Amino acid sequence: MKTKNTERAPKPDWLRIKLATGGNYAEIKDMMRTKTLHTVCEEARCPNIYECWANRTATFMILGDICTRACRFCAVKTGMPTELDLQEPERVAEAAEQMGLRHCVVTSVARDDLADGGAMIFVETIKAIRKKLPLCSVEVLIPDFMGNWDALQAVMDAEPDILNHNIETVARLSNRVRAKAKYARSMELLKRAKEMKPNIPTKSSIMLGVGEEWDEILQAMDDLRAVDCNILTLGQYLQPSPSHLPIHRYVHPDEFKQLKEEGLKRGFSHVESAPLVRSSYHAHEQVKSAAAAETASL
Repeated sequence: MKTKNTERAPKPDWLRIKLATGGNYAEIKDMMRTKTLHTVCEEARCPNIYECWANRTATFMILGDICTRACRFCAVKTGMPTELDLQEPERVAEAAEQMGLRHCVVTSVARDDLADGGAMIFVETIKAIRKKLPLCSVEVLIPDFMGNWDALQAVMDAEPDILNHNIETVARLSNRVRAKAKYARSMELLKRAKEMKPNIPTKSSIMLGVGEEWDEILQAMDDLRAVDCNILTLGQYLQPSPSHLPIHRYVHPDEFKQLKEEGLKRGFSHVESAPLVRSSYHAHEQVKSAAAAETASL
């Protein structure tokens, strides 16, 4: 499949976002400020923030709002963090309780300045949410911890309901798109996570439109299935600012549908594939769909 650079082309109609800044949106925004919390929804400028917050769902971003990496696709601030907030897990749990969440997604900036990459804050956040909301499932979207498998073991021992780690792009483009993260190391993390806790579903995400080819996407799917990754999300890359990685092309919704079929054929228990899909988009529905698919296969 040949691609062409549409960096300066206007966004197509299918990428238009409906704004919804009513009561729930305003309430959640105020709560995040009051509790001094961060969400990837805001920090990464997610296009679904209006829909998700209006529906009282959010992805908490722990370990501060300054990332030690400078990935070329990401809008999160980069630099050297100055502190570690040990009370953050409790505030996240309080916010989740206030929102009445049934499924809570927790991610973080990369903290390469910490020996464990911040793994213990993930652990304490999982514990705090479970204490306040015993019936709430917890999904964690973790960095690669620079290959610190003891840190990964600590997170897996806390038994999140889903372990998510994004490969972001195909193997050929990984070094260009990501900072410090390695395609092979991400695959190794997903492999080890499944070996540590075989019953915990794993999940990953690929963004399209950065120069990948069709066969490379299918190879990435095969690589993920080779390490028994269960859930896959596919979405369109959107350039956060002119200084970020340019958009190579806009992928048509029909192509996303074809890729969903390819993913399901390969054995993923759930594939979320559409232009505005992000890793945590419809996360609760993904969990239910994946669980139903796993049950049906038994």
